[in-house]
Amino acid sequence: MTQHYAVVGNPIEHSKSPLIHARFAQQFGLDLEYEKRLIALEDFEGFVKDFFAAADNKGLNVTVPFKERAWALAEDLSERARLAGAVNTLFLNAQGQLRGDNTDGIGLVNDLERNHGVSLRGKRILVLGAGGAVRGILQPFLLHEPQELVIANRTLSKVDDLLALFPEESRLRKSAFSELEGCFDLIVNGSSASLSGAIPPIDAAIMDAETVVYDMMYADQLTVFNRWALDHGVKQAIDGLGMLVEQAAEAFYLWTGCRPDTVEVIKSLRKP
Repeated sequence: MTQHYAVVGNPIEHSKSPLIHARFAQQFGLDLEYEKRLIALEDFEGFVKDFFAAADNKGLNVTVPFKERAWALAEDLSERARLAGAVNTLFLNAQGQLRGDNTDGIGLVNDLERNHGVSLRGKRILVLGAGGAVRGILQPFLLHEPQELVIANRTLSKVDDLLALFPEESRLRKSAFSELEGCFDLIVNGSSASLSGAIPPIDAAIMDAETVVYDMMYADQLTVFNRWALDHGVKQAIDGLGMLVEQAAEAFYLWTGCRPDTVEVIKSLRKP
């Protein structure tokens, strides 16, 4: 019996998820169909309920603007989803409850460590921004034992909300953009500035020839942030395409128990 999966969002036309999951299914010879579904804003909860009422419908990916609503809808949350406050992967657990998970953070970690050889252990890490994208990566980052994880944002009260999720975490601290000091081993740009092609207001002195930068955005060309960082002499600049594929691989594993090889899929998406 063909198993059915989908990604839901609004908008959704740009999604690469059907292509990615089709490549994953080919690796294991699975009879699997994965489609993208444009959902009206008022129809999300009803769509999810109806989708999982069918026995051959096995899993959903959720993208903007529905991740927080998926979190609220889930009856059973993974720890990383609970802390992220958002869900991008839905399926039914062994008890028939709607299980919500968030694979974004582990997708970023896996891209860094497996695909680019960038270890987080013992490193001084700066994360720019304090929105939902950043919230989703904090727990997976902390599990990989950095020396320090600094969150910088224009509005520090938003950072306080994130720190409150980890009240006993001494490695986590906040900073205004203008108050950052010293060089960082890894800088992750999760700020909204990327959406408008702007650079967060940080001093290039916090980077040196050993710094790796990671922009959670991706594009056919270098992102504005990565170009700026390379112009200031960083060691390596990585965009978020690998994160996209790795978070999809984690969702695929949760659904099927099969862990895909991501390297060739990432390479194929890089081709013009």
